[in-house]
Amino acid sequence: MDTEAQPTERDRPSHPESPGPEERSRFALVSRITDWLPGGRITLTLFVCLAFLLLLNAFVVQPFQIPSGSMEQGLRIGDRILVNKLAYRFGAQPRRGDVIVFDGSGYFGDADYVKRVVGVGGDHVVCCDKKGRIEVNGRAVDESSFLYPGDSASGVPFDVAVPEGRLFVLGDHRSDSSDSRDHLGSPGGGMIPVGDVIGRADWIVWPYGHWSHLTRPSAYARVPSSDGAHG
Repeated sequence: MDTEAQPTERDRPSHPESPGPEERSRFALVSRITDWLPGGRITLTLFVCLAFLLLLNAFVVQPFQIPSGSMEQGLRIGDRILVNKLAYRFGAQPRRGDVIVFDGSGYFGDADYVKRVVGVGGDHVVCCDKKGRIEVNGRAVDESSFLYPGDSASGVPFDVAVPEGRLFVLGDHRSDSSDSRDHLGSPGGGMIPVGDVIGRADWIVWPYGHWSHLTRPSAYARVPSSDGAHG
């Protein structure tokens, strides 16, 4: 005996190929839009793609072009970088060694800037020790892996305490960078509010031969925090 269950008329859908009312409504709406738009479905597809790119640019990742040599030799003039705008959105804070893009309005000038974080809130940053190195919370930082060849840590001595919620930032090409050192006497002392950070520079995407992932230098991992713990 064949024991396979046989579907009854009641089991079979009455109109298997017919869309439901909601699906028909969606199809009708799309059809009305494409009938109204010049170019029809192609134009609608382009609008959807554009909206997606705008949302991506506004909330997730944003491209920037490097306009100066202040971050050479890692970031060169004309390089295109991708900035991760979610890096500091969910409680995370900028860390020493991060390359960030920030709005410099009211501090550096009415533009966006890219610099490296050297000190965070609570840090004591000094330049220079007897070997010409920057010290953060009493620990010398070996910047040789990213500092522009031939540059010293700084031609300008400084001894600063970074307020909470602020960042002390420097360019990697110290002799060609306007950064926190140049604004020590200005309102805010050259320290960038964390709230003005747009995001963390994570990738160089153009030119193709310079494609690379930007990582945090290991030298900063050995720097103790202001309370003595290592970060």
